[in-house]
Amino acid sequence: MSEKDDGKVRLDKWLWAARFFKTRALAKAAIEGGKVHCKGERCKPSKEPKVGEELVIRAGFDERTVVIRALSAVRRGAPEAQQLYEETAESQARREKAAAMRKAGALGVETDGRPSKKQRRDLQRFRSDAQ
Repeated sequence: MSEKDDGKVRLDKWLWAARFFKTRALAKAAIEGGKVHCKGERCKPSKEPKVGEELVIRAGFDERTVVIRALSAVRRGAPEAQQLYEETAESQARREKAAAMRKAGALGVETDGRPSKKQRRDLQRFRSDAQ
């Protein structure tokens, strides 16, 4: 892309350049899947982000709220990509808390492995009685 792009860049390209997604195709799929919100609403991949806008980006277990600080259509190193946005303090705290809970195993169900034959029979009996 040439340098005379008038500061206009597509949202999917900006997300890729800011290193939220590995490819533009993944960025586009996330936007179309409703994983990226701008001003509380879903947006399109062709949306032109503006400096100062707030985006909510969900990827995996993480949900980040970022404010756009600069626009770029060129993917560069991670230190330069981090200068394109600023994550809010609430978002950082929320992500750290969720990561700590995941690490502690608070969100998942822990089992002792596969159910025994007796436990499977009890489960089948319970399910058939419920219907």
